[in-house]
Amino acid sequence: MNKQFNTSPLPFQGQKRRFVKQFKEALNVFSDSATYVDLFGGSGLLAHTVKQKYPNAKVIWNDYDNFQNRLESISETNLLLTELRSFLIDLPRKQRMEAIDRERVLRVVKAHETKYGYVDYVTLSGSLLFSAKYATNYKEFANESFYNRIKLSDYNATGYLSGVERVQNDYKALFDSYKSDTTVFLVDPPYLSTDTSSYNKDNYWKLRDYLDVLSVLDGSKYFYFTSNKSQIVELCEWIETRTMTGNPFQGSTMTTTAGTINHTASYTDIMLFK
Repeated sequence: MNKQFNTSPLPFQGQKRRFVKQFKEALNVFSDSATYVDLFGGSGLLAHTVKQKYPNAKVIWNDYDNFQNRLESISETNLLLTELRSFLIDLPRKQRMEAIDRERVLRVVKAHETKYGYVDYVTLSGSLLFSAKYATNYKEFANESFYNRIKLSDYNATGYLSGVERVQNDYKALFDSYKSDTTVFLVDPPYLSTDTSSYNKDNYWKLRDYLDVLSVLDGSKYFYFTSNKSQIVELCEWIETRTMTGNPFQGSTMTTTAGTINHTASYTDIMLFK
């Protein structure tokens, strides 16, 4: 049995680590022989959790954001962090860096990118940018202030998605391919009215896109994730009472968990399943 990960092995904006316990409990409602399709695969944490819970189930992970590339680059990422630790270890933790240290960081990062042709800037952001801030390329990274939040140990994703089938496809096509009475869909689209700065920037979502996703819930077994900031549940209730359109969440079970952005801002994550 592979290690059970309760969080993504690499930093990932919007991962479902706060829902892992509730998600595993809710899986008891569903079959261990079902096919589970993670339509918006993200970090793969939901797919991993299903495979750990039900080893014999078929689990499909739609890696639209190419998280696999980050996983395959962990050894190079660890090398970069090791070099950065060599001179950041003596600096005050979580403090803003002085200009001289900031410039040294940038030189090391640029040299690493030149040598290996790739830097995982999202992972690097978790060690050097202010909490919950992410950069996806050198230009964005170099425009930020740096804080010494360097991770003190190496990353490890050994066995993380073992046995999970990886695909890269439009979620609608994937849904059409697997729709059946024996399929459970994991539906975790980027949240409406929520920062998605570390996601694929070529895939900007509008309100219509969020509403289109709801069509996959009709008649399906599903887990659906959202937050109170999106107000999508309230919108569906309004539509149901004002139009002839049904509410896709009718009859589902809701679980919530609290989240914080900083000391003055908080929100509620929502999981619905049926």
